[in-house]
Amino acid sequence: MTFDKGSLILVDYTAKVKDDDEVFDTTLEADAKKYSLHEENAKYHPKLVSIGETSYPVLKGFDEALAKTSVGDKLTIEVTPDKGFGARDSTKVRMIPLRKLGEDAEKVSVGDTIEVDNKRGIIRFIGSGRVQIDYNHRYAGKTILYDVNVLKALDTPNDKVDAILKERLPVEDSKIAFDLKDKEASITIPEDILRADGLQIMKHFIQMDIFKFVNTLEKISFVETHINKQAPAKKPEAKEKTS
Repeated sequence: MTFDKGSLILVDYTAKVKDDDEVFDTTLEADAKKYSLHEENAKYHPKLVSIGETSYPVLKGFDEALAKTSVGDKLTIEVTPDKGFGARDSTKVRMIPLRKLGEDAEKVSVGDTIEVDNKRGIIRFIGSGRVQIDYNHRYAGKTILYDVNVLKALDTPNDKVDAILKERLPVEDSKIAFDLKDKEASITIPEDILRADGLQIMKHFIQMDIFKFVNTLEKISFVETHINKQAPAKKPEAKEKTS
């Protein structure tokens, strides 16, 4: 069985550069630790992919290959530059005076990613008072290999809402709670992010995605519970004396 456009699926993968076996991305915490990619606050869980859609995108070549797979498949997908990070463009490599980096001039080294003139680039060379900055994507011109495990197709409203919330909310999966009844969804916002920057934007994209992929729903409610932590504690009631 292959996947139709708009299908939501969950996959685990580890990605590396074909030429030198540099591992640069993974959904697996064990691999993140193995290849020194581990980030303490990152969420390691299966990647949500919307086949042929931009809601939860992956590289074009990766997406096209996943569309031809089935649940349970374990395979290596090869993505060439034309369907990956693009070809290298020599016009995106610039040489600028080192002094233009200001206070950062003495701190940077070859391989660092910096922002100059509101554009992010990689330092390729430093010398003679100049610095060469490459504004190509770090993996432009590279063929990428994905070691993939196709875990699950999300077919039920419950599975779809659960996966969307896990992808969109920056909290532990165990803190995510929601309830589906008939044509309504009630989503509890975890206390951890009640005051988080961008919460309204998160809620906006969550409701857009749920309505898109679960088109039987007509209403979504977000439940926020705020507790007054300054309220005085209640004194225990005195017990009546018995004679």
